[in-house]
Amino acid sequence: MSAVEIGRVDLDDDWMDSGACGGLTHLFFPPPAERPQARQRREGAARRVCGECHVNVDCVDLARRHHEYGFWGGESEDERHAAGFRLIAPIGVRARSVG
Repeated sequence: MSAVEIGRVDLDDDWMDSGACGGLTHLFFPPPAERPQARQRREGAARRVCGECHVNVDCVDLARRHHEYGFWGGESEDERHAAGFRLIAPIGVRARSVG
C-alpha cells in the first residue's frame, strides 16, 4: 500500500487509480466564470459518473476531510458545505452571499 504525504497528513490514495472519473477532470472542476445552468449540467454528468463508481465513498470522505474544491464522490461543494464540511472559501456560497 502506498501513501502520499500531503503536509503532515499521510493519504492512502491507491483507490484513486480505479475511480470511474479517470480522464474526466472537466466534469469535476468548474471552468472560470461558469454559468449556473452550465454548472448544473456539468455536475449532473459528474453525479452520473460517481453513481457508477465503486470508490465514491472513499472519494467523498477524502473531500470532506481535506476540504476539497470541486465535485467529489457524488457531492458538490455546496452539498458538503450544507452537510457541515466547510471550505476555507467555498466558491458557490461566497458568490451567492455577496451582494
